[in-house]
Amino acid sequence: MKELFVINIGRQLGSGGKDIGEIIARRLGVRLYDKELLTLAARQSGLCAEFFEKADEKESRSVLSTMIGYLRSPFAGDCGGVTSVLSNDALFKIQSDVIRDVAERESCIFVGRCADYILREHPRRVDVFISASEADRIRRICARTGCTADEARAQMERGDARRAGYYNYYSSKTWGAAATYHLCIDSSVLGIDGTAAFAEEFIRKKLNLARKD
Repeated sequence: MKELFVINIGRQLGSGGKDIGEIIARRLGVRLYDKELLTLAARQSGLCAEFFEKADEKESRSVLSTMIGYLRSPFAGDCGGVTSVLSNDALFKIQSDVIRDVAERESCIFVGRCADYILREHPRRVDVFISASEADRIRRICARTGCTADEARAQMERGDARRAGYYNYYSSKTWGAAATYHLCIDSSVLGIDGTAAFAEEFIRKKLNLARKD
């Protein structure tokens, strides 16, 4: 039986981190989980997916978080009247359990959502952080959303601040800091395909994965 492995990708907004992850996933023959985790968390908990979408990669500011814990909601499928009861911390707990469950049954790639911290005890994991130049990030965001450069820059600042706040709140590490990851790489240097190839080679060496070709 093959040993399972996980690859956790952190990324700056507009760095192409998900695209790079998808290329690596295809080459390694594994699934990539990004927003799919929200659907799985909703299905497993019986809660409305909207709860997880609203709390996605946002730190909790609710004092109720330590009181509520992790409970299945009696209002399964009902988005009304429960948001004031369920804190982001409770939703994070549910999503963390989903990430652990997936990692226990298959090799895969997780994008964001503190997966590297949640799976910090996993014996076969690689934690990667993708950054990029401001110019490339702005260009990529503009191409994806049709916004102006100024709007893209504002999105970058908000997005990175949100991701950093979420990660730093739930983990004991610092989002984007080199010491937090096994590999940090600027996708502007090699491009999306080149970065994916470089990261794949690093992953194969760290995990001792043989090539099929």
